[in-house]
Amino acid sequence: MNKPVNKLLKDNTLVDPFNRHITYLRLSVTDRCDLRCTYCMSEKMTFLNKTEILTFEEMYRLCRSFIKVGIKKIRITGGEPLIRKGIMDLFEMLKPHLSSDLNELTLTTNGTQLHKYANQLYSNGVRRINVSLDTLDPTKFKLITRIGKLEDVLSGIDAARDANIRVKINCVALKNINENEIEKFVNWCIEKDFDLTFIETMPMGDIGNESRLNHFLSLEEVKKSLTSKYKLEDITLSTGGPARYSKIEGSDIKLGFITPLSHNFCSTCNRIRIDATGVLHQCLGQSESLDFRKILRDPFSTNDKLLEIIKNSVKQKPEKHSFAYDFSKEEIKGQINRHMSLTGG
Repeated sequence: MNKPVNKLLKDNTLVDPFNRHITYLRLSVTDRCDLRCTYCMSEKMTFLNKTEILTFEEMYRLCRSFIKVGIKKIRITGGEPLIRKGIMDLFEMLKPHLSSDLNELTLTTNGTQLHKYANQLYSNGVRRINVSLDTLDPTKFKLITRIGKLEDVLSGIDAARDANIRVKINCVALKNINENEIEKFVNWCIEKDFDLTFIETMPMGDIGNESRLNHFLSLEEVKKSLTSKYKLEDITLSTGGPARYSKIEGSDIKLGFITPLSHNFCSTCNRIRIDATGVLHQCLGQSESLDFRKILRDPFSTNDKLLEIIKNSVKQKPEKHSFAYDFSKEEIKGQINRHMSLTGG
């Protein structure tokens, strides 16, 4: 790892203490979701009061400030972002920046509401999205999500494709749940021309009586299994995320692997997260944070002061997350109490 440096480049690019350029902001717009995935949250969730959540105007002011200091990509997340009332208002606010100082505006979604919003998303400058989908079996989908219907997601994905939005599928690899579908997922994505990323389960938030350890599946094992069936070629590709990518011979899709537990991916981290309450998390897997809601709601807070705080906040970004899987003791380390639905996926 490079020697720590605390600076802001002359071209207004944010650089953290470990010489990583911060160009990617992930913004959660709600902690609420219309699914209850077993690895993400408990069945009976208590969600935040609406007054605790930033307004779209506050979110836009924050995004605009981050754009001024070098953020080039913004991903809208949740919870499920498309269930927040009036969500297209935020996309409309951000769209003009795509013609000047923002390279990409995108989102991660569970796909249940895409059939309603696909065309509007495209009209507001969204050209590719990530859809979280962990099974292609309707019965298993209901088991994983507790209350969801697979057909809603599949119709939403079709609507996005019809709207000319590029789809990438994010699949959490779960032992004893979907590990027997890995090859099916790959073949389905090849057929549909969807890029595909597999993700290890992350130790974030209380999920009730479930144990993530019971379903942890190392992507090293997954990749080894796929290598016996497909010819994979590792490629150098950066999409502003933590995945390591491979190409599958005979197809055009990219196959990604996100390994927060088995293999740390922090050396190339270029992103920060703001949760739905306005708290900035310099790292997904650490507890350091900064409350922007208090700053945004302070009547004496100026835009210049906000910019200064943003610049200083990046100086606190840690070197790496604390997630780890101890294979010798068969335990997950680095548990974070806050839910992924609040922080943003």
